[in-house]
Amino acid sequence: MIYEIRTYGIAPGSLAEVEKRFGEAYEYRKKYSALTAFWHTEIGPLNEVVHVWGYRDLGERARIRGEAAKDPNWPPKIREFVRTMRSEIVVPFGFVPEVRTGKVGPIFELRYYTLKPGTLPDVAAGWEAKLPERMKLSPVVLAGGVEFGRANGFVHVWAYSSLDARARLRDEARQKGVWPPPGSSDRLLTQENKILLPAAFSPLQ
Repeated sequence: MIYEIRTYGIAPGSLAEVEKRFGEAYEYRKKYSALTAFWHTEIGPLNEVVHVWGYRDLGERARIRGEAAKDPNWPPKIREFVRTMRSEIVVPFGFVPEVRTGKVGPIFELRYYTLKPGTLPDVAAGWEAKLPERMKLSPVVLAGGVEFGRANGFVHVWAYSSLDARARLRDEARQKGVWPPPGSSDRLLTQENKILLPAAFSPLQ
């Protein structure tokens, strides 16, 4: 599987209308392929929506997007509100459980890291060793390298029941030595994160 993460910067005050129009249009889009998640930023960059689509490979992505583009009801009529657009293709680590829709949040933390060139395999090895214990505290939704998009990018998404739970569980992971994996900071160039909330129509809640 691959996952396309599409991030749109939207006009201030337009979120409710953007989500309404997107949700209505998705009713027509879902017959081509299912949406994985649709979120908006609660903490972090303001006025952003993030939608995630899963595909078997780039060939399937191209085929499905081509078919959907012929549908008069897609894409959603939100162009007037969109200020910026960014798309990234993420290849998840093979040991990370496949993304399952349903209720796992409703607080989601998306973290973007820029790694030192050539260090993604080392990061993956560290994650593979430590992730089983970390996932006993809270689930990872997605984790993998950016194949197309930011060079040397690494993306991971975590789900929590609340912001308080996030703070408590992260502190517990550090105190127990469960997380982060050893040597993680030595491989990092930049880090950023955002807290996301799901739209009503998001399959991942």
